[in-house]
Amino acid sequence: MIRILEIFRPRWLSVILLALALSAGPAFALASADAPELAQSDRHAKVSRLVTTLFERSHYRQIRVDDTVSSRMLDRYIETMDGNRQYFLASDIEDFEVYRLTLDDAVKRGELQPVFDMYSRYLERTRQRLDYALTILEAEPDFSIDEVYEFDRSEAPWATSTEELDDIWRKRVKNDALSLMLAGKSWDETADLLQTRYERVLKRTEQVNSDDVFEAFMNAYSHTLDPHSSYFSPRNSEEYRIQMSLSYDGIGASLQVEDDYVSILNVIPGGPAAIDGTLKPKDRITAVGQGTEGEMVDVVGWRLDEVVDLIRGPGGTIVRLQVLPAGAAPGTSERLLPLTRDKIKLEAQAAQKDRIEIKRGDKMLRVGVITVPSFYQDFNARSAGDKDYTSTTRDVERLIRELEQEGIDGLVLDLRNNGGGHLSEATALSGLFVDRGPIVQLRNTNGRIEVLDDPVPEKVYDGPLAVLVNRFSASASEIFAAAIQDYNRGVIIGQQTFGKGTVQNLYPLDRYAPGRDPQFGQLTLTIGKYYRVTGGSTQNKGVSPDIELPSPVDTDLIGESSRDSALPWDQIDPTQYKAGQPLQSAVTVLSGNLVQRSDSDPDYVYLLEEIDEQKKDMSHRSISLSMEKRKQEREDASHRQLERINQRRAALGIEPAQTLDAVPADEVPDIILDTAAELVADMSQIPPAGLAQNRTP
Repeated sequence: MIRILEIFRPRWLSVILLALALSAGPAFALASADAPELAQSDRHAKVSRLVTTLFERSHYRQIRVDDTVSSRMLDRYIETMDGNRQYFLASDIEDFEVYRLTLDDAVKRGELQPVFDMYSRYLERTRQRLDYALTILEAEPDFSIDEVYEFDRSEAPWATSTEELDDIWRKRVKNDALSLMLAGKSWDETADLLQTRYERVLKRTEQVNSDDVFEAFMNAYSHTLDPHSSYFSPRNSEEYRIQMSLSYDGIGASLQVEDDYVSILNVIPGGPAAIDGTLKPKDRITAVGQGTEGEMVDVVGWRLDEVVDLIRGPGGTIVRLQVLPAGAAPGTSERLLPLTRDKIKLEAQAAQKDRIEIKRGDKMLRVGVITVPSFYQDFNARSAGDKDYTSTTRDVERLIRELEQEGIDGLVLDLRNNGGGHLSEATALSGLFVDRGPIVQLRNTNGRIEVLDDPVPEKVYDGPLAVLVNRFSASASEIFAAAIQDYNRGVIIGQQTFGKGTVQNLYPLDRYAPGRDPQFGQLTLTIGKYYRVTGGSTQNKGVSPDIELPSPVDTDLIGESSRDSALPWDQIDPTQYKAGQPLQSAVTVLSGNLVQRSDSDPDYVYLLEEIDEQKKDMSHRSISLSMEKRKQEREDASHRQLERINQRRAALGIEPAQTLDAVPADEVPDIILDTAAELVADMSQIPPAGLAQNRTP
């Protein structure tokens, strides 16, 4: 049976993709003399032909797998193996050119030996690199030399000689060592740790098998069509099932491997990591410790499944993660994050309310805040006929009524980091704020357009409304925000959203496999696209806020538009709907108020300075290998941070802190949320004629 997925999240916000396990390089890509020969099986040939047929018949692009796709396949597969260009030589890439226009024929015929031959070359190069890395550890590097390590080589030319690669790896090993020594380790300790790390990677050589290689290639193939179509092997189909059922004890984060590091793909709403709020997408885990006192185990270069096994454990137990922040250069100060393992609970995902009081003259205004972490629904309870099943819409409706009883002058609906969820909840939630009418349009592969209407009979809330979004607001969040914006029902505040406006089908390939045992795995395939009632797609462009707030997230690096295989934005005919009066005049007033306040608000000034510092750090593609220079850079960064904190404290009449350690972790409030609440307070003071009131279509 083929079923449409109702969890419409971008791939980085949905499941652990162990299918990407080969994308990191040495963690999954080493071979030894005892490693099995890499070659296709009859099963690989059958799955390749089957997947190609499904791509051509059912994918939204309606493409033919031809020479153009073949060329993209080759580039994507090379990027999967060596995206940071630290293993292959330019001569290897030149040798692979013979396959540029033949991989389309290979997948159609199920003749995939070229795929395994390329990977065997990669294994050979990786083995050479790690062997060389081990020789460097025989003597302590000279950390007084002020040379530079280019840690981001994704756009650098391929090395033309072994000597050039040797120099790249000499600097890489030196940086690995310098990072550990800056953390307080001696050279002997550092050398031992790095030797263990590199030998561990070498030992994993024999673990790479033909199924691993096939899965890596099939995902490279799938991602040439779009970022959300993916192939899951039988083993990883089960991992997918576990993740979708949320039936495990862990920290509530999806992981992937990138350039030796296990990194955070997504923090799952309702899990320990989400509740803690510290772990962010793209953060990299460098070590894992058990309990409050267990030894921190270095996991750089580990297999993804092995790191997952370390992090998972019995509910109620503690796991400690050593984390390198997203975008930070290797060697940047890491933070230690203790988390208590637990199951992902539906009630922990539930919407929560709060209230912020804001003084305007002699009057105290109350702004309600409802945080919606995901568009959830207890599907099993609903299917069983339970009339009181849990859902986003029901919870938000209840919270709105409670807030109105408490007395509020306006409402902020916080959808930051909300990666989506049930489509039916997105349309129903929209109905709490608009009268009857269409909410979203859906076009399938055949071009048929379906209009999904508001299922809620009448509005529940009619007062001043702001929807707070950021770059990690995706899919169902974007459908809701777009509807509120298109109906002129409220003001969208924050950052341009992710831009995930596609629909996926789940194809269990085992239905085509002989026998009852799972053999073929499964495929998620993009089969549709969402459009606003205005006709514009949410795909690629996302939803642009009416009032933009600052964010450290670079939209060129994060979001659908950053992916070269993403489906483009386009437009269809608008559907009939009737919006309220335009909000542009109100937005102009609110924007002016924001500018006036921002210059004198110590919190807002502090936020801008922090974001500016983060952007400067993330713009670097290289780092110094001088011990003294790196120490000085760290000291300078700490000094600047303390200076920013004390400037904020002085403006607020708080005594200056002598050290960063003396600053409470929760001292700085959620400045973005407070800013949104201020804007809603402003909205409540604008005469009703200046704000849109939704009209019945």
